[in-house]
Amino acid sequence: MLILTIACAVAGLCVGSFLNVVVYRVPRRLSVVRPASACPGCGTPIAGYDNLPVLSWLLLRGRCRSCDEPISLRYPLVESATAGLFALLAARFGAGWTLPAELVFAAGLLALALIDGEHFLLPRSVVYVSAALVAADLVAATIATRAWGRLLTALACGAGSFLAFFVVNFLRPAWLGFGDVRLSFLLGMALGWLNPWYLLIGFMAANLAGASVGIGLILAGKASMSSRLPYGVLLASGAIVAIFAGDAIITGYRHAVHGFH
Repeated sequence: MLILTIACAVAGLCVGSFLNVVVYRVPRRLSVVRPASACPGCGTPIAGYDNLPVLSWLLLRGRCRSCDEPISLRYPLVESATAGLFALLAARFGAGWTLPAELVFAAGLLALALIDGEHFLLPRSVVYVSAALVAADLVAATIATRAWGRLLTALACGAGSFLAFFVVNFLRPAWLGFGDVRLSFLLGMALGWLNPWYLLIGFMAANLAGASVGIGLILAGKASMSSRLPYGVLLASGAIVAIFAGDAIITGYRHAVHGFH
């Protein structure tokens, strides 16, 4: 288990480095493949030895080797966060067929949350690619384990989530953007594969977090009732809560219900 956790953490560093490219380029409609990474200040291409996740930023002391332009702290933070998240997922699921799908799911959520938090945008390309990769991993897991009912449940949860969000968007488009509608299918599929109840927990956690943040900002005088919140960030956060705390929440609820009776 330790070797798997370390391997996933290292993989997370590399994936996090790519997510930094996605988060910067996709909202600006730039290719994530070409050109190669370069300093935004002087335009000098970044050499491979200066592009090592976290380590290069530390060795360069957060500055470009060519022009001494500061390099945003966001880069090592995203790489570290991805590594930590991948390590936690490895510890959570172990070396099973579910792990690849949840790693892809988490990476997609992190990229979408960062973009939505900065631009109030959930790019279709990131949502669609994440959903396609998660679906492919779940199909592979189903073929390997013959858990066809589990796959059908995941797809049904994805379709149900999409339909519910679509209806809300149709009736009250000011409440919910269509990017959130697209994201709902990915959430439903990935969480439904684990446990359909996780989907409900994720949505409840997202809305509770949104209400708490909104009330806090209003009380602090930094927002009003009409202020927008990046709902994609909240949905991603709720999904992570469901993945890591879902079993405990379900068990606590059942104990509370049995104790009440």
